[in-house]
Amino acid sequence: MRSSGADEAVDLEPAVPPVERRSRSFAAFVFWAAWLVSLLLAGAFLVGPLPRLVPFLVFLPAIVAGVGTVRQTVAISVWVLLVAGTAFTYHGGIAGFDFYSLVVTAGFGALSIAACWYRNRHQQEAYRLHFREEEVRRLRSTAAELQRLILRSLPARIDGLVVDGRYRPVEGDRMVGGDIYEVVRSPHGLRVLVADVQGKGLPAVGAAFSVLGAFRSVAYRKADLLELVDAMDDAVIQYNSYAREVEEPERFVTAVILHIDRNYRVHVVNCGHVRPRLVGPGHSGPVTRADPGAPLGLASLVPEPRTVEEFDLPPDTALLLCTDGVTEARNRDGEFYPLSQRLRAWQDVPPERIIETLAADLSDFTGGDYRDDVTALTLYRARETGASAAAEPERAVG
Repeated sequence: MRSSGADEAVDLEPAVPPVERRSRSFAAFVFWAAWLVSLLLAGAFLVGPLPRLVPFLVFLPAIVAGVGTVRQTVAISVWVLLVAGTAFTYHGGIAGFDFYSLVVTAGFGALSIAACWYRNRHQQEAYRLHFREEEVRRLRSTAAELQRLILRSLPARIDGLVVDGRYRPVEGDRMVGGDIYEVVRSPHGLRVLVADVQGKGLPAVGAAFSVLGAFRSVAYRKADLLELVDAMDDAVIQYNSYAREVEEPERFVTAVILHIDRNYRVHVVNCGHVRPRLVGPGHSGPVTRADPGAPLGLASLVPEPRTVEEFDLPPDTALLLCTDGVTEARNRDGEFYPLSQRLRAWQDVPPERIIETLAADLSDFTGGDYRDDVTALTLYRARETGASAAAEPERAVG
């Protein structure tokens, strides 16, 4: 549901199916129709042999079956049968043509009841389908708004760097998943986050908001990268404390946090995440050597402190950050995606095409059957040409 910013009335009453709404207004019609026909038949009984016209009342259940409910159709069918039987009995008993007429009346009433049940069932199914489609539309709108709040649009050019990426949640809504990323321009340099929240879809959004909120706030204020990571770790711990209170699952978050200065020196802290990789001439693999540390929220379980590693980002080279949705993607034979092998073959691919190449190759490898959220980001130096600089102005981030 999208808020307009003003006090907006929200209808909490359950939706009433069209069949039920029509049945309420049609009840009066059934009553008056029955009363009118009874009056006419009463007059016919007093006049003479007009009960021969009684079988024509079989059309009344058919009319009710077309616009009323099953209960109303049953009531009108029984009423017509009773009226017909009473008319024939009052005028000399039931025999021959009269008996045949009663059988036809009863049979037509039964068919009318069956037809009404069939129509109402399919009409209710059509209404429920329409209602579900409306709910899906509202959920997609909400998910799109959440995605806009959580994830920034890419590509973006920031402080001489181009950030590009692909994000594909595994859930059917295809809007919100457990992977998150963010880029913040700070007085200390560019801060980059790629993280994977335990779990998928909407249940992981709460932890994602906690991590993103801490990153966006502290990345701008703290010069020390480890202090930024500690603040994010505290945010996950606080989220898990709240989750215990409301009896929801606790979560941890794997993440890689980068600081890139104006000399393109990259500082990285790895919190149990997939290692960053360089892709370019002479580069095709991980650039950090230390073992990934503990995920956010689990640092207290590991005695070793977190460490910061550093490396340079060369020209014409892309720095690839991804989640395990890439490295653990499988094909139909159950084989893992050979990311390292692919990167060795892509050393001559221009950095601006790495994401596009990776996304297409991963889709071909898996056949489109993804089992986890997939996120991949590339960062590379912008080409400093007058034409490109004029055509691609820097986008404010942070």
